[in-house]
Amino acid sequence: MKEKPWVNENWWGSEFNFIEEVRGNFTLPEKIKFHDATLRDGEQMPGIVFRKDDKIKIAKILDSIGIDRIEAGMPAVSQEDFEAIKEISKLGLKSMITVFSRASADDIDKAVEAGVQGIILEVPSGYPRIKNQFPKWSYEDVKYKAIEAVKYAKKKGLYVIFFPYDTTRAEIDFLETLYKEVVDKGKPDSVAIIDTIGCALPQTIFYLVSKVKSWVNVPVEVHTHNDFGMGLATSIAGIEAGAEVIHGCLTGLGERTGNASLEQIIVVSKVLLGIDVDIDFDKLYEACKKVSELSKVPIPINAPLIGDVAFAREIGLGTKLFNTAPTTLFPLNPSFLNRKPKVVLGKKSGKDSIKIKLAELKLNVKEDQIPTLLDQLKKFSIEKGTYLTDEEFVSLVNKIK
Repeated sequence: MKEKPWVNENWWGSEFNFIEEVRGNFTLPEKIKFHDATLRDGEQMPGIVFRKDDKIKIAKILDSIGIDRIEAGMPAVSQEDFEAIKEISKLGLKSMITVFSRASADDIDKAVEAGVQGIILEVPSGYPRIKNQFPKWSYEDVKYKAIEAVKYAKKKGLYVIFFPYDTTRAEIDFLETLYKEVVDKGKPDSVAIIDTIGCALPQTIFYLVSKVKSWVNVPVEVHTHNDFGMGLATSIAGIEAGAEVIHGCLTGLGERTGNASLEQIIVVSKVLLGIDVDIDFDKLYEACKKVSELSKVPIPINAPLIGDVAFAREIGLGTKLFNTAPTTLFPLNPSFLNRKPKVVLGKKSGKDSIKIKLAELKLNVKEDQIPTLLDQLKKFSIEKGTYLTDEEFVSLVNKIK
């Protein structure tokens, strides 16, 4: 097999992803940075509470897999959050440590006191937010508060990401003047486009990234949510339009239905877009499992890349290729994510499936007994309503011997 961008020992994607007709209007960045918001936006998911030790553990995990920036929380939320952020800042991690901040001197001072390197500085930009949440604010008020806060944060020596949230529901003329004036007068280090309630189409994010990049000469970041199930698609559209930094949360944690799943963004960037990323893929799956454990939010069994059955197969058709040519059956070789393919036995299984499972469990069954065993396991699976555990299969094997 000759290696090409869409095919190698680790994956076999679609050649169509790389043809000119598809990529002709892309403006892919040379390098992508990944910004993880698990400790802030992830914790905003109802029911999640990360204690100080949890936050420190997650920060170390994120750093170990190569995440460029960690949003360690919001110092103003609680004293424990402040102490956790302060401890994370002292760890000497390779990741840049940032926090979420309102456009106020108090929040900025708290960030400085916590010892972080940068802030995500928020102001509303969406029309519904300004009209209903901040009814006393005019558009001029928003611009003034943003500019003054950015200038103040820069004087304090912070890296500043300007974060005009609810961007996708803003009025375009206001949005243009907001970005231009804040960049011109405040001098933030980068600006973000935020799909706060996950209502934008991928094409919309592509359009907005292209627009903002034509308005300002600083890096553009994208932060999306998953309310309509498009968090991944909108994030990838942002990359295709040239966004240099993409935000997300491991396992897709986040307010309401979650942020874009960062592990999915990372793998798609590498595999389907062909962008080189400095991530330790061997550690990515375990990192997600640890975040799930600490958040107490289970990973759905069919979650892309990290679910229990993401690399499992029950149907018998094609099972012979399971170990010899896994990318025929899966888009990725499971070993790329330090995972193993898994045969599960149930109603849809066949003789080849049984033989693989017998070899895996080091069980011996005569060839002429396999049809009987297959019939028994199908009946068992139908009665149970799902596939068999290994223990249940061993029990069936023992009964026919």
